[in-house]
Formats: sequence, structure tokens, C-alpha cells
Amino acid sequence: MNRSARRLGVWLFVAASLLSGAVGSQQVPAPAASAAPSALQIPVQRERLENGLRVVLSPDRSVPTVAIAIYYDVGARVEPQGQTGFAHLFEHLMFEGTETLPKGEFDRLLSRVGADSNATTSEDRTNYYEMLPAHALELGLWLEADRMRSLAITAEAFENQRLTVMEERRQSYENRPYMLSFLRRDEVFYDGYFPYSHSTIGDVRDLEMPGVAPAEQIARVRAFHTRFYAPDNAVLTIAGDFDPAEALAMVRTHFGDIRTRRGEPWQDTAYQPPVGERTESMVDPHAEMPGFHVAWHIPPRRTPDHYPLEVLATVLGGGESSRLYRSLVRDQELLSEISVDTEDRRGPDLLAVWAICSRGHQPAEARRALDALVSQVVARGITARELEKAKNNIRAGFVFGLQRPVGRAQYLGMTELYDGDASIVNTELDRYLAVTLDDVRRVAAQYLVPANRIVLDVTPPCSS
Repeated sequence: MNRSARRLGVWLFVAASLLSGAVGSQQVPAPAASAAPSALQIPVQRERLENGLRVVLSPDRSVPTVAIAIYYDVGARVEPQGQTGFAHLFEHLMFEGTETLPKGEFDRLLSRVGADSNATTSEDRTNYYEMLPAHALELGLWLEADRMRSLAITAEAFENQRLTVMEERRQSYENRPYMLSFLRRDEVFYDGYFPYSHSTIGDVRDLEMPGVAPAEQIARVRAFHTRFYAPDNAVLTIAGDFDPAEALAMVRTHFGDIRTRRGEPWQDTAYQPPVGERTESMVDPHAEMPGFHVAWHIPPRRTPDHYPLEVLATVLGGGESSRLYRSLVRDQELLSEISVDTEDRRGPDLLAVWAICSRGHQPAEARRALDALVSQVVARGITARELEKAKNNIRAGFVFGLQRPVGRAQYLGMTELYDGDASIVNTELDRYLAVTLDDVRRVAAQYLVPANRIVLDVTPPCSS
């Protein structure tokens, strides 16, 4: 019996048990509530297999569901020049079938047990996740291990998903108002820093690979998979209703013999933000009203200054009661919408404003009003009430995001991958709650200055 046949035999036994409901979870009492209402006590067990796979377990026996998340350390930032969009391409290819299971079988098997799955790609990672009934945990683990081990990268699958990704780019960016401006914003903002200056969706020419023979195209795609889709370049997280010892035994059974394949680690390049304001403009053929981006250079996520900058972004643009919305949208009616966010990237980050002008107004006019409001914050900071409200919003979003197993699995997988320690979940909120008024005023004065930003105006065709 060959290797694939043995795996299939194991799978048939597991599937028969799962689909009949024979495999279940023993119920135990839920963990005791924290004595301090503001303290988090999320259970986190961290393990590492001999092949390098990092495993994070977070049981919660109060719900009859379980979530699996696999985070691969591959996003747009690690893509070589000429291979933009490859990480996102594999988000699609990983559902195309394996040497064991034909295309469509992955979703069909999950559907039969009432489970669901999805995947996302960003600049910094690719993640795949399943939401399952508790008794179907081993099914999800087997499926993820199977496509990590034996993904079928065929010419047909590659061509199908390459066309799918190019169509997604057309629908999500090229045919939607303002969306191409976000890609251009990053090109201008990260000028000279390739990891973040190109888009996650990828360049069409890189996906088409003109002048490259079909066999060589497949070879390049397979080489990308071999380098990045390996156990020592991944984090597996399980959250929800399961027994940790049983789950870890399943993980060792299904993932333990997948061989390490990673090549040379990705090396970041030095990045130095340019000095001096940079202003550009672009025409968007689908835009009805003018808009604009303003983005300031800030440090990476989880650096000390990032926390007060996130609080500041919430004060400035966190909903309809925020400073900028109240003044520029509701009171002065210069804008029809505005958002303020940090991107929370692993590398050099940005605090970004995106705004669409109201009819009869232009970006320069609205930006003068915006600059006046930002100057007030730089000079005088924010109020105690604004700080309290921002912290409450951050606290609510953080805690609610961890309540569902899938949200918890994703957060733990991300922090284990990015920071090397998923247990920071229990102390991370404290970093936000410790932010002071002086912290916010200091970072505003340091970062929200014209010499530290780019401006991109977006105009409709034939705009006056």
C-alpha cells in the first residue's frame, strides 16, 4: 500500500466516524470567570512539532463548536518581484484539490457535517480557517494536513485560478469606484520599498507571465508553494470545544509526518520613510465625486507608539461621533464620508485618512479644514472623555472578537506567527488601557505633521 493509499485509509475511518456522529467531545465545566472583570484569562497552550509546525490550543467547553485556523507566513510582502499576487493565488489554489481528494471534495465533506471554511490573504500572511461542530474536529485537521502535504498544482488548476484572480481584480478594483486609489496610495507611500508598495491582489502581467513557457510557469508556482507552504512556516490554532490532549494527539497524527520544505528565510530590506510631504493626484473613471487620501508614516504594530496612535485614530475617525466626522461631515458638510485607521502591519505602518467630498466641494478645501482639526490635536491633545470613549470602543472590539472560537483562533494564530507568543492575548488589552492623554498628544505632535505624510487626490473624469 503506497503513502497516499494509507492516508486515504485513515481518512475513510475518520470520516465514517465523524459523519455518523460517533466521535465527540467529553463535556467538562467551563473555566472559572476572572476575579477582575477587566482581566482576560484566555487559556493558551503552545506546542511545536518536530517538523517545526507551531500549535496553539485554546479550549472553551461552553460552546459546542470548534474552530481551526492555519496561518502561513506568506503574504504580499515576501513575494519576489515578478511574482506579485502569488500568495493570493494560493489562497484559491488550496481549494482546488489534492493528490487524495478531487476538486470540490474539501467543501463537500465540510458541508456534510455542517461546517464552513474560508481564507484570506494580506500583506503579512495567508490564513485558512474552518468553523465546525465539536465532533468534526478531526475532519478539519485531516483536510488541512492533506492540502499542506499533497496539494495538486496542475496546469488546469493553475489556469482556472489565475483567471479567477484576474477577474477578482477587475471586479474588486478596476470596476469599483475609488478602489484603485488605495493601490496607488501604497505605491506612493512605500515608494522604493517593494514589500508593501505592491498590492496583495497582484499585477496582471505577473499572473499572466507573458513570454514564459507554460511548463516554466507551473514550475515557478510550484517552487513558491514548496518554499512557503510547509509546517515550519505555519501556525495551527484550535479554539473551542475540545480536549487539548486529544486534539494534540490528532495534530501529531495528521501533521507530524509532513516534511519540512522551507528554503532560505525571507529577508526584509531596510526602509527609511522619505522626508517631506508628497502630493499626487489621479483620475478615477468610476468616481462621481472627488476624494482624497492622507497617510502618515508610523511605526509597526505593537511598538510602543502604535498603541496611542491607534487610540488617536479612534478619536479622530471612529464612527459618527468622532471628531472628524462631526465637524467635516455633519457640521460643515464638506465630506460625505471619512475614515481614519491604522493598517497594523508587521513592518512600517501608516495612519490613513480616506475621504469623499460632498457635492460642490473639492479636496483642497476639505483638507484645509482637516488640517486645522489635526493641528488642534497636535497643539492641545484630546479630552479625557474622548480617551475614555476610545478605550471603551477598543475594549469592546477586542473582547467581542475573542468570544467566537473562529475569532479567537485567528487572533491567536496571528500573534503566534507575528510575535512568537500567542499568550500575549491576555495582556494586550492592558497596553491600550494604559495609554494616557500625554501619550496621545506626544505621538500626534511627532507623527501627524505635513513633512511625514503623503496626499493623494482622486478626481472624477472631466472634474472641474
